[in-house]
Amino acid sequence: MSLDAAAADLADHLLEQEFVEVFAHHDADGIAAAAILCHALFREGRQFRLRIRPRITAGDLPKDESVLLCDFGSSLADLPDSVMVVDHHMPYFEGEHHVNPRLSGLDGDRELSAAGAAYHVAQHIGDNRDLIGLVMLGIIGDGQEFSGTNRDLADDGIANGYVAPRRGLRLAGRNLTEQLVLAVNPYLDGISGDETAVRALVAGCTGEEDVDLEMLLSLILLKISRTTPLDSMCGLYGNTYGLGREVLDEAHTLTALIDACGKAGAGDLAASLCLRSTASLPEAWDVAGRHRRAIVEAIRTIRPLEERLPLYEVENGVVISDVADALACSRTYTAPVFVVGRKGDWCSISARCPPGVDLDLEALMRRLAEECGGRGGGHPRRAGAEISPGHLDRFRAGLLEAIAA
Repeated sequence: MSLDAAAADLADHLLEQEFVEVFAHHDADGIAAAAILCHALFREGRQFRLRIRPRITAGDLPKDESVLLCDFGSSLADLPDSVMVVDHHMPYFEGEHHVNPRLSGLDGDRELSAAGAAYHVAQHIGDNRDLIGLVMLGIIGDGQEFSGTNRDLADDGIANGYVAPRRGLRLAGRNLTEQLVLAVNPYLDGISGDETAVRALVAGCTGEEDVDLEMLLSLILLKISRTTPLDSMCGLYGNTYGLGREVLDEAHTLTALIDACGKAGAGDLAASLCLRSTASLPEAWDVAGRHRRAIVEAIRTIRPLEERLPLYEVENGVVISDVADALACSRTYTAPVFVVGRKGDWCSISARCPPGVDLDLEALMRRLAEECGGRGGGHPRRAGAEISPGHLDRFRAGLLEAIAA
C-alpha cells in the first residue's frame, strides 16, 4: 500500500472515533507527530487524551479504547490489531491501521520522520497545511536529511508561507552565549559547558554594534578542529528555518526545547508548546536548560568501558541517547558509538552510527537484547536496548564479536 493510501485509511478510521487515546514517544519527532494529529482531530470536533512516554508496551495500553501510537509501536509485533500506529521505525506490527514510510519503500531513517507521516494523515483529515512547521521539528530532531519526501514537504511549507528559509548559526538557544554554552549537536570541545570561555570568546568578536560572526566561527573552528569531523564543523552555519505559526520562530531552537523537555520527563510542557500554548515557555526553558547542561556534564565526565570499541558509560541514564547523538556527530570513529547508563532497574544502551560507518544497529541491538533477556530495536543507524545490569558483560561480548565480524 502506498503511503498516501495508508494515510487516507487511517484518517478515515480516526474520523470514525469520538475519543482517541494518543501516546507519543518522548522526543521531538514523537511529540510533534502526536501534536499534528491532535490538532487535526480537535479541528474536526474529536476528543483525545495525549500522553508522552519514553517507551510503550502492549501491556501499557488501555483496554476498550481507541489507541493511537506516534513514533513507536511499529517494532511491537504483539500489539492488538485494533491499535493505530504512525511511525517510521522498522515495522513488525501487522495491524490494519499502520502508517510507516518503510512499508511504502521510503527510507524512514533519512527521508521521512514520524511527524512527516503524521502530516500525511492530517492532510486527509482536513486542511492542515499550517502544521508543516511541526514536521520540521521531526526532521531536525531525528537528524534526517532535507531530501526526497522531506524536501517535498519543506518546499510545500515554503511555498505556502508557513516556513521561511534562512542562513545562520544552527545552534539552539535564546542568545549567542546560551547557544555556545549548551551546544551538544555538535558538542564543542573547550567551549560547551564553559561559560567563562564562551563569554571571552563572544567578547573578543563583538564590535561597537554587533558580533562579527565570521570571526566567531573562525575561532570556534580553530578550537574544535582537532577532534570534530569536517561535516559537523561545516554544519555549525547553514540553512535555518523560521516557523511563523509556532510558539518559537527558529526551528532548531524549538526542536531542542521540545526534545529536552520530553526527555527530561516534562512531556506535558513539550506537548503544550506543539499545541501552540505559550503559557509554559518560561518553565520549558528552565527544564530544557537543566537537561542540556546534564548532557554536557555527562560528556565531560564520560567513562570508557572498552579499549577495542567506542563503548562508554555515563552516570545519568536519562541523557544516554543525547550523549550518543552528540558523540557520533562530534568525534571521528570507525565503529558505532555505544553509551550505557542506568535507568531504574534497567541498564540502557544507546547506539549510533557516525558518518561513514554502516551497520544495521536495529537488528544488532534487538538480537543482543533478546539474548540477554531484554528488549531492543530502533533504526538501522540509531538504535537502543534495555537489559538487566547483570547481563552487561554478556552484551559487551556480543558487541565485540559483532563489530569484529
